[in-house]
Amino acid sequence: MELVLSTFGTNLNIDNNGFVVTQGKERQRIPVDNVSSIRISKGASITSDAVLLAISNEIPILFVDRSGHPKGRVWSPQYGSISTIRKGQLNFTCSKGAVAWIKGILERKISNQQALIMAMNQSPDTQTDAERDIHRLEVYRAKILNSNAERVSDIAAELRGWEGAAARIYFAALNRYLPDHLRFAERTQHPAQDPVNAFLNYGYGILYGKVEGALIKAGIDPYIGILHRDEYNRPVLAYDVIEIYRLWVDYVVYHLACQNVLTDDYYSLRPDGSCWLETLGRRIIIQSVNDYMDEIVEINGLSRSRETHILLYAQNLAQTFRTYNTK
Repeated sequence: MELVLSTFGTNLNIDNNGFVVTQGKERQRIPVDNVSSIRISKGASITSDAVLLAISNEIPILFVDRSGHPKGRVWSPQYGSISTIRKGQLNFTCSKGAVAWIKGILERKISNQQALIMAMNQSPDTQTDAERDIHRLEVYRAKILNSNAERVSDIAAELRGWEGAAARIYFAALNRYLPDHLRFAERTQHPAQDPVNAFLNYGYGILYGKVEGALIKAGIDPYIGILHRDEYNRPVLAYDVIEIYRLWVDYVVYHLACQNVLTDDYYSLRPDGSCWLETLGRRIIIQSVNDYMDEIVEINGLSRSRETHILLYAQNLAQTFRTYNTK
């Protein structure tokens, strides 16, 4: 399980080769074998003993900001990359293969968006709107598939433009299927301007952490991206890979919104117009995303948890990079 410390004042220590979570007078011991990862939010703390225990058991530790986005990571040195993967990764970024790869990523993202629109549309009254949006998305999907270049940099601006246009169509459609009181004016990020965007942002932050962790475990450098290449000191390859998995967070947030469980206790609206998740809101999105990631689904003929599928994708990507290593 993922051990989450998201409440102010929570502390993680050790006792008899196990983790101990302390909050006020409450104390909970968790066997080290039950922990697969540790996520720590602002206001929580961890002792050096707990850090060393995690490292010795290859348990990654992720520090996140109030929006759920990763800010720092501690992992076992056994996750270190090998030169054949790194060299191949660098060669891959400037290859024709990278063009096909990023086109495939964006095509899959738009196909996923089309599928979710179809799944959300349960009323004959919105059938025409759904068909129109799916058709409009298909136009951009075709543009991406029909584009061609020797290097990603030659068509990066066009790809970003088409991806952005498709995203605006998709989020407008997603908004249409939300309960009236949770609909939003536009997609907003840092910070969110409404509850749904706040939950989406936090969910994406969880997903970023899982994708980045999978890349590191596979020996890949997450700071060498393909389409996202110009953002200094950021894990830009994780920003590329996450595009095929964003739909999982979208579905979780959509499902929570439609259950009408996202009450005022879960978030707060600030005088500057920003919206932030409170403790209960962070707790429900973390639990909901992790539960969804633990579900077994079949992808490419393999039945595994969604999180395991991300790990397998990263391992396959590492093998692809190896083939581009020139000695």
